[in-house]
Amino acid sequence: MHKFSAFPVHKIPKPIDVHTIRTIMHKVFVYGTLKRNEPNHCLLQDSNNGIGCFVAEGYTKTKYPLIIATKYNIPFILHCPGKGHFVQGEIYDVDDKMLSKLDILEDHPNYYIREIDDIVIKDTLSQCPQEEKCWVYFLKNFKPELLKRPYMDNYSSNGSHGLQYMERSKRDPSYNHKNEIKADSSTQMRSEPEPTASS
Repeated sequence: MHKFSAFPVHKIPKPIDVHTIRTIMHKVFVYGTLKRNEPNHCLLQDSNNGIGCFVAEGYTKTKYPLIIATKYNIPFILHCPGKGHFVQGEIYDVDDKMLSKLDILEDHPNYYIREIDDIVIKDTLSQCPQEEKCWVYFLKNFKPELLKRPYMDNYSSNGSHGLQYMERSKRDPSYNHKNEIKADSSTQMRSEPEPTASS
């Protein structure tokens, strides 16, 4: 005769196969020095920073002012929807680690603000343009006079504007260039808050 235990029998869980764990990826739209052939693109290529995979070229569904500002010639998209041009750039799939590295580079949320925006994928073969929701780094609370600068639709550090980007290693560490663009409470340009979505 078999004896049955009064206690329930628990199955031992199978060990987790780390190779089956899906890496969470985020789509990021870059429009400045992170693009291919631009000064900071190496950050996306460095596997030590995480995963950064090119997806497609694209452009913003909404017009924005893309400008170059500060003594270091840094590109910014000013968060002023409807003004400027449809900004061209590149879409990348990045993992959490790479997204964190990009946040450090862009000093989010103290300097640039990362928000979800609609990006149209450039595809000459498709009659119906596809859109992706991507993270985009915007400049908010900026000085109003920045809107008087020339607007671009496609940034290049070596463009005809002659305003070549100065890499961080060559900058004066005692100079705070953020004072050139960030507005104080009495003069700042404010954008209407928009809901954001997780990627």
